Amino acid sequence: MKIIDLRTRCVAIPLNAQLRHNTGVHPGYFLRTILEIITDEGVVGLGEVGGGDQRGALQKLKPRIVGEDPFHLEKIKLKVLRSIYYMSNARLYAAIEMACLDIQGKVLNRPLSDLLGGRVRDEVPFIAYLFWRYDRPGDGRHDETAEDLADFCVELHETLGVNTMKLKAGVMAPKEEVRVLELCRQQLGDDFGLRIDPNGLWSVQTAVQMGHRLEDLNIEYFEDPSWGLEGNAAVRKQIRIPIATNMYPARFDDLAPAIRMGAVDIVLTDIHYWEGPRGVKDLVAVCNTFNLGVAMHSGAEFGIELAAMIHTASTIPTMNFAGDAHYHYLTDDIIEGGLMRYENGCIKVPTGPGLGVSLDEDKMTFYGKYYEEKGDYYARFHQDPYRPDWFPTVGGM
Repeated sequence: MKIIDLRTRCVAIPLNAQLRHNTGVHPGYFLRTILEIITDEGVVGLGEVGGGDQRGALQKLKPRIVGEDPFHLEKIKLKVLRSIYYMSNARLYAAIEMACLDIQGKVLNRPLSDLLGGRVRDEVPFIAYLFWRYDRPGDGRHDETAEDLADFCVELHETLGVNTMKLKAGVMAPKEEVRVLELCRQQLGDDFGLRIDPNGLWSVQTAVQMGHRLEDLNIEYFEDPSWGLEGNAAVRKQIRIPIATNMYPARFDDLAPAIRMGAVDIVLTDIHYWEGPRGVKDLVAVCNTFNLGVAMHSGAEFGIELAAMIHTASTIPTMNFAGDAHYHYLTDDIIEGGLMRYENGCIKVPTGPGLGVSLDEDKMTFYGKYYEEKGDYYARFHQDPYRPDWFPTVGGM
């Protein structure tokens, strides 16, 4: 079996609100580049990657993988990711690996999870991912107070069955954001999981002050409280809450320094940052060696990548945290059957061969046109439609 072609398309799907974070606003839609790897035997593998329009970048890699066997991932990885250091891009390789594993599963008639060691759970729990919203559904108002987000958390608990939340912080005043977690603890009880993630925006002093206030809430973890390995390490030394990260480290180059510095307790795995599903398994092996926890990061994925995330998470015995997912903000999906269903806060592991999902070509056409209409917002990512003079800062709170 040989790879003979690589097809790339961009699609965008509307959200039910605009989502605020400390580096900008998701303007009412997510966009993804969808990859199809085509073989000489007619088997097609699906991949997906974010970060804006990646069609050109993936097509530049086409000459490196055409003619290769999709089962020979070590060779493909060397040619795509390791050959030229200043052109290496783990996100692009991860999409290619995802598609090759989908091909392998289809050829073997086995789910992707079987290629990663076999699943140890049949469903994966997810969180209520809370963002400060502009133009929220129903009333069109903006989230402005801690009460707004606490009410939203209760709604997601009741409608999706989720039993853990994470607040994307760094938007409002730190004390108001901490108050969101305090209200959620009051309204949802001691067993409801709480997390907060300022994405490194807060100064060490602010993070420590907020951390002391959070200690009595018994939260699951404090994610990227301050900037960089040094920032996280400094905060970790002064508070009694586990420190998690999806930023530092977010690649193998930084993993050893992070461990030596004592910068992190829990690493959030990400298929794109950590070089594909197989790379995530490599990361977990290192984390197990050093008794670090592992959780799962979300990158605003559609159904193809979500399926890959679920397959991967299902094979990791030590992944005891509910996974991140932006998925409940999407209004639709580009896979057959539409949005995957939450059941008691979980999504079941797909059981079909490979990823276990297929493209809905009508939706691909529809949301491809929607992308062409709306455009690639990464070029204007650091903008806020309601604050035209705003720009992101680090350590400013």
